[in-house]
Amino acid sequence: MWYRTIIDIGLVVALVYMVLLVIRGDRRTMWMVQGLMILMAATLLSDVLGLILLHFAMEKLLLGASVALAIMLVPEFRRLLEQLGRGEISQLFVAQESQLSTANSVIDELVEAVKGLSQNRTGALMILETDEPIEESDFSVPGVRLNAELSRELLQTIFQTTTLLHDGAVLIRGSRILAAGVILPISEKDASRQLGTRHRAAMGITERVEHCLCVVVSEETGSISVAQQGILNRPLTSSKLRELLVDKFSPSADGDTVAPQLRSLGRRLSLKGINFLSSLQRKLPRPTPQDKK
Repeated sequence: MWYRTIIDIGLVVALVYMVLLVIRGDRRTMWMVQGLMILMAATLLSDVLGLILLHFAMEKLLLGASVALAIMLVPEFRRLLEQLGRGEISQLFVAQESQLSTANSVIDELVEAVKGLSQNRTGALMILETDEPIEESDFSVPGVRLNAELSRELLQTIFQTTTLLHDGAVLIRGSRILAAGVILPISEKDASRQLGTRHRAAMGITERVEHCLCVVVSEETGSISVAQQGILNRPLTSSKLRELLVDKFSPSADGDTVAPQLRSLGRRLSLKGINFLSSLQRKLPRPTPQDKK
């Protein structure tokens, strides 16, 4: 019956939506999920077209990709299964709200710290991890381990000229300051003479490690800059810095697009399913009075 197809499609869309709720904070994982969905569509298409050899190869590739993705998402799936077992499905949505609140809080602390340092013309250098951890081997000197909760007061204190760690960078992962006094590699690019050591160090680490951002506050002018993939974006206002950080780190950047895309996908699949069943019903021979007898 047609309604079974609609229910089937709806359940699949709901399942995909739940999985995306769990992993939507990680953009690289989102890309992997999108790649997996493309493989599924290609496998289905090869089956419909009767391409036996291609369908066989796509099935094996899809199986391997599914296993690899499942292994990568073991912690997320464990949390999902635990919440399913306890009947706490709503906690998935609460967890995402909590994650968004934490990200916004960290961004607020960072921006206010940078704003204060800029106003006082206190030089600063901050490395922000994004998708993957940065290895200590990527630094010239890994610095002093802190593993402290991030706050504007702590950041402003570290970069005061009277402290021993003010000359290096701080390494930030999530809401934690992992290390301070980190010495970074200097960029080998021909840079402007106006750029100081901090700016060239920010360019150097983002050239070596593409999945990170580096925030710089100039000691001479108090200007704010952000380096990414070896490119220096300067000067920035504190509001522009906030926009950049929200776009890069806030889960809502991905989450705002998940639900509308899935709703649109669900509507398209439902419409196609209904049209297919309707056309199939028209093509099937209708029973005659003799058949009924």
